[in-house]
Amino acid sequence: MEATGVTLSQQQYDFVSNKIKEEGLESRVHVYLEDYRELKDTYDHVTSVGMFEHVGKENLGEYFNQVNNLLTENGTALIHGITGQHDGAGVDAWINKYIFPGGYIPNIAENVGHIIDASLQVDDLEPLRRHYQKTLEIWTTNFHKVEEEVISKYGERFYRMWDLYLQACAGSFEAGNIDVVQYLLTKGPSGTNLPMTRSYIYHADVASGVK
Repeated sequence: MEATGVTLSQQQYDFVSNKIKEEGLESRVHVYLEDYRELKDTYDHVTSVGMFEHVGKENLGEYFNQVNNLLTENGTALIHGITGQHDGAGVDAWINKYIFPGGYIPNIAENVGHIIDASLQVDDLEPLRRHYQKTLEIWTTNFHKVEEEVISKYGERFYRMWDLYLQACAGSFEAGNIDVVQYLLTKGPSGTNLPMTRSYIYHADVASGVK
């Protein structure tokens, strides 16, 4: 197996590049500091985690078209991101100014419309709202444990701002205002080369990597 990653973050690029060298995977894993739209190769599988919320409403169609362009015939894509229960959910003036400038959270119907327009098919769609609520609650607890360290490094204003963000997001997930959804997409008829159900995920041998 070979893998290719792209990022616009210099810090992410440096971290992953160093990790590749540490693990001796230079011949099998590659990372590039570039826009995902610049990729020209095709891949059997594409994974995108927490990205479509950041491309902007006007670029969602292009985003899913690029997923199609990057896939080989009968390839699969796992797209993970935050969705809203209604238009404008999860984004307000405060978050747009201090946390995610330019961010946009689409609803499921909006994403599926772009998926269909991009000639992709939905094989599976799994909401993970309660999982992410719990994740945010744990993040908040851990954040509180390092309060003094964060304040000394970034200031009390930053600490209070980030604390508010984490707790507000946890509450928004709990209320069902926003969700985290994983879309399993295929290029070609859905599920042709995939298991019929999710049961394989929970099989002990498969989950532990034992074959």
